[in-house]
Amino acid sequence: MLAAERLFAEHGLEGVSLRQVSTAAGNGNNSAVQYHFGNRDRLIQAIFEYRLPDLNERRRMLAARHRPEDLRTHVECHVLPVLEQGEQQGSHYLGFVAKLQQTGRRDVFDKLPDKYREPTRIFREGIAGYLAHIPEPLRSHRVAQAMGFAVHAGSQRERAQLQGGHVLPFDLHVQDLIDGLVGFLEAPTSLPPSSGREALDPSALALPFHP
Repeated sequence: MLAAERLFAEHGLEGVSLRQVSTAAGNGNNSAVQYHFGNRDRLIQAIFEYRLPDLNERRRMLAARHRPEDLRTHVECHVLPVLEQGEQQGSHYLGFVAKLQQTGRRDVFDKLPDKYREPTRIFREGIAGYLAHIPEPLRSHRVAQAMGFAVHAGSQRERAQLQGGHVLPFDLHVQDLIDGLVGFLEAPTSLPPSSGREALDPSALALPFHP
Protein backbone atom coordinates (compact mmCIF):
# COMPACT_ATOMS: atom_id res chain seq x y z
CA MET A 1 0.00 0.00 0.00
CA LEU A 2 2.83 2.41 0.80
CA ALA A 3 4.51 1.67 -2.51
CA ALA A 4 1.21 2.29 -4.33
CA GLU A 5 0.63 5.52 -2.41
CA ARG A 6 4.06 6.80 -3.44
CA LEU A 7 3.73 5.79 -7.09
CA PHE A 8 0.22 7.21 -7.40
CA ALA A 9 1.41 10.48 -5.85
CA GLU A 10 4.34 10.69 -8.26
CA HIS A 11 2.75 9.48 -11.51
CA GLY A 12 -1.02 9.69 -11.10
CA LEU A 13 -3.54 6.90 -10.83
CA GLU A 14 -3.54 5.97 -14.48
CA GLY A 15 0.22 6.23 -14.81
CA VAL A 16 0.98 3.22 -12.62
CA SER A 17 0.29 -0.46 -13.25
CA LEU A 18 -0.30 -3.06 -10.55
CA ARG A 19 2.82 -4.82 -11.82
CA GLN A 20 4.86 -1.67 -11.14
CA VAL A 21 3.46 -1.50 -7.62
CA SER A 22 4.55 -5.10 -7.00
CA THR A 23 8.05 -4.32 -8.25
CA ALA A 24 8.31 -1.13 -6.16
CA ALA A 25 7.22 -3.07 -3.08
CA GLY A 26 10.09 -5.51 -3.65
CA ASN A 27 7.81 -8.44 -4.39
CA GLY A 28 9.22 -10.92 -6.87
CA ASN A 29 5.72 -12.03 -7.84
CA ASN A 30 4.44 -9.51 -10.39
CA SER A 31 0.86 -10.63 -9.75
CA ALA A 32 1.02 -10.18 -5.98
CA VAL A 33 -0.87 -6.87 -5.87
CA GLN A 34 -3.62 -8.17 -8.13
CA TYR A 35 -3.86 -11.30 -6.00
CA HIS A 36 -4.22 -9.37 -2.72
CA PHE A 37 -6.38 -6.46 -3.90
CA GLY A 38 -8.02 -7.59 -7.14
CA ASN A 39 -7.91 -4.27 -9.00
CA ARG A 40 -6.74 -0.66 -8.87
CA ASP A 41 -9.89 0.69 -7.20
CA ARG A 42 -9.66 -1.81 -4.37
CA LEU A 43 -6.00 -0.90 -3.86
CA ILE A 44 -6.94 2.80 -3.66
CA GLN A 45 -9.61 1.98 -1.10
CA ALA A 46 -7.05 -0.01 0.91
CA ILE A 47 -4.78 3.05 1.11
CA PHE A 48 -7.66 5.07 2.58
CA GLU A 49 -8.49 2.26 4.99
CA TYR A 50 -4.86 2.27 6.11
CA ARG A 51 -4.58 6.04 6.63
CA LEU A 52 -8.04 7.17 7.74
CA PRO A 53 -8.37 5.41 11.13
CA ASP A 54 -5.44 7.34 12.65
CA LEU A 55 -6.42 10.54 10.84
CA ASN A 56 -10.01 10.37 12.06
CA GLU A 57 -8.97 9.46 15.59
CA ARG A 58 -6.79 12.57 15.64
CA ARG A 59 -9.82 14.60 14.56
CA ARG A 60 -11.86 13.16 17.41
CA MET A 61 -9.12 13.98 19.92
CA LEU A 62 -8.85 17.58 18.70
CA ALA A 63 -12.62 18.06 18.78
CA ALA A 64 -12.80 16.69 22.34
CA ARG A 65 -9.96 18.98 23.44
CA HIS A 66 -11.10 22.21 21.76
CA ARG A 67 -14.90 21.70 21.70
CA PRO A 68 -15.26 23.85 18.58
CA GLU A 69 -17.87 26.60 18.80
CA ASP A 70 -16.79 28.73 15.86
CA LEU A 71 -16.00 28.13 12.20
CA ARG A 72 -12.24 28.50 12.52
CA THR A 73 -11.92 25.89 15.27
CA HIS A 74 -14.13 23.47 13.33
CA VAL A 75 -11.92 23.88 10.27
CA GLU A 76 -8.71 23.51 12.26
CA CYS A 77 -9.86 20.31 13.99
CA HIS A 78 -10.78 18.82 10.62
CA VAL A 79 -7.89 20.03 8.47
CA LEU A 80 -4.92 19.86 10.85
CA PRO A 81 -4.83 16.03 10.95
CA VAL A 82 -4.79 15.97 7.13
CA LEU A 83 -1.86 18.38 6.98
CA GLU A 84 -0.03 16.41 9.68
CA GLN A 85 -0.03 13.40 7.36
CA GLY A 86 2.35 15.25 5.08
CA GLU A 87 4.81 15.69 7.96
CA GLN A 88 5.19 11.97 8.54
CA GLN A 89 8.44 10.45 7.40
CA GLY A 90 8.07 8.99 3.92
CA SER A 91 4.38 9.90 3.61
CA HIS A 92 2.95 10.50 0.14
CA TYR A 93 -0.67 10.51 1.28
CA LEU A 94 -1.48 14.11 0.39
CA GLY A 95 0.06 13.75 -3.05
CA PHE A 96 -1.96 10.57 -3.56
CA VAL A 97 -5.23 12.27 -2.55
CA ALA A 98 -4.46 15.32 -4.70
CA LYS A 99 -3.91 13.10 -7.74
CA LEU A 100 -7.17 11.27 -7.06
CA GLN A 101 -9.03 14.57 -6.79
CA GLN A 102 -7.60 15.64 -10.15
CA THR A 103 -9.24 12.67 -11.83
CA GLY A 104 -12.66 13.95 -10.75
CA ARG A 105 -13.49 10.55 -9.31
CA ARG A 106 -15.10 10.35 -5.90
CA ASP A 107 -16.76 6.97 -6.33
CA VAL A 108 -13.79 5.11 -4.85
CA PHE A 109 -13.99 7.18 -1.68
CA ASP A 110 -17.80 6.98 -1.57
CA LYS A 111 -17.64 3.17 -1.61
CA LEU A 112 -15.70 3.08 1.66
CA PRO A 113 -17.58 1.86 4.74
CA ASP A 114 -19.48 4.60 6.58
CA LYS A 115 -17.06 4.61 9.53
CA TYR A 116 -14.33 6.05 7.30
CA ARG A 117 -16.55 8.78 5.83
CA GLU A 118 -18.52 9.71 8.95
CA PRO A 119 -16.12 12.45 10.18
CA THR A 120 -16.47 14.28 6.87
CA ARG A 121 -20.27 14.22 7.17
CA ILE A 122 -20.08 15.45 10.78
CA PHE A 123 -17.76 18.27 9.74
CA ARG A 124 -20.07 19.41 6.94
CA GLU A 125 -23.06 19.42 9.28
CA GLY A 126 -21.09 21.13 12.04
CA ILE A 127 -20.14 24.15 9.95
CA ALA A 128 -23.42 24.51 8.05
CA GLY A 129 -24.82 26.93 10.62
CA TYR A 130 -21.88 29.29 10.17
CA LEU A 131 -22.49 29.39 6.41
CA ALA A 132 -26.24 29.87 6.38
CA HIS A 133 -25.84 32.89 4.10
CA ILE A 134 -24.67 30.56 1.30
CA PRO A 135 -27.49 28.56 -0.33
CA GLU A 136 -27.19 24.93 -1.25
CA PRO A 137 -25.78 23.45 -3.38
CA LEU A 138 -23.19 26.24 -3.43
CA ARG A 139 -22.45 25.75 0.27
CA SER A 140 -21.44 22.10 -0.17
CA HIS A 141 -19.50 23.00 -3.29
CA ARG A 142 -17.61 25.77 -1.48
CA VAL A 143 -16.76 23.51 1.46
CA ALA A 144 -15.48 20.81 -0.90
CA GLN A 145 -13.44 23.38 -2.84
CA ALA A 146 -11.90 24.71 0.37
CA MET A 147 -10.96 21.25 1.60
CA GLY A 148 -9.62 20.34 -1.84
CA PHE A 149 -7.40 23.43 -1.73
CA ALA A 150 -6.13 22.37 1.71
CA VAL A 151 -5.14 18.97 0.31
CA HIS A 152 -3.34 20.51 -2.67
CA ALA A 153 -1.52 23.04 -0.48
CA GLY A 154 -0.44 20.21 1.80
CA SER A 155 0.63 18.04 -1.14
CA GLN A 156 2.84 20.85 -2.48
CA ARG A 157 4.52 21.14 0.91
CA GLU A 158 4.84 17.35 1.17
CA ARG A 159 6.50 17.19 -2.26
CA ALA A 160 8.83 20.10 -1.49
CA GLN A 161 10.02 18.40 1.69
CA LEU A 162 10.59 15.09 -0.07
CA GLN A 163 12.70 16.96 -2.64
CA GLY A 164 14.66 18.85 0.01
CA GLY A 165 13.05 22.19 -0.80
CA HIS A 166 12.39 25.15 1.50
CA VAL A 167 9.06 25.26 3.35
CA LEU A 168 7.54 27.46 6.02
CA PRO A 169 7.59 26.24 9.63
CA PHE A 170 4.66 23.88 10.00
CA ASP A 171 2.72 25.93 12.56
CA LEU A 172 2.97 29.04 10.39
CA HIS A 173 1.93 27.07 7.31
CA VAL A 174 -1.11 25.65 9.13
CA GLN A 175 -2.34 28.90 10.65
CA ASP A 176 -1.93 30.88 7.42
CA LEU A 177 -3.74 28.20 5.41
CA ILE A 178 -6.62 27.97 7.89
CA ASP A 179 -6.96 31.77 7.90
CA GLY A 180 -7.33 31.64 4.11
CA LEU A 181 -9.80 28.75 4.18
CA VAL A 182 -12.04 30.46 6.73
CA GLY A 183 -12.01 33.69 4.73
CA PHE A 184 -12.98 31.80 1.60
CA LEU A 185 -15.75 29.89 3.35
CA GLU A 186 -17.25 33.00 4.95
CA ALA A 187 -17.13 35.19 1.85
CA PRO A 188 -20.56 36.47 0.80
CA THR A 189 -22.10 35.32 -2.45
CA SER A 190 -23.05 37.59 -5.35
CA LEU A 191 -26.09 35.52 -6.32
CA PRO A 192 -29.35 37.04 -7.61
CA PRO A 193 -32.38 37.31 -5.30
CA SER A 194 -33.75 34.25 -3.53
CA SER A 195 -35.94 33.24 -6.46
CA GLY A 196 -32.79 32.65 -8.46
CA ARG A 197 -31.23 30.69 -5.63
CA GLU A 198 -34.18 28.34 -5.43
CA ALA A 199 -33.69 27.51 -9.10
CA LEU A 200 -30.18 26.13 -8.50
CA ASP A 201 -29.87 22.56 -9.67
CA PRO A 202 -27.60 20.49 -7.34
CA SER A 203 -26.72 18.20 -10.25
CA ALA A 204 -25.20 21.15 -12.09
CA LEU A 205 -22.37 21.46 -9.57
CA ALA A 206 -19.74 18.77 -9.21
CA LEU A 207 -18.92 18.18 -5.56
CA PRO A 208 -15.29 17.04 -5.14
CA PHE A 209 -14.69 14.67 -2.27
CA HIS A 210 -12.32 15.33 0.59
CA PRO A 211 -11.06 12.75 3.05
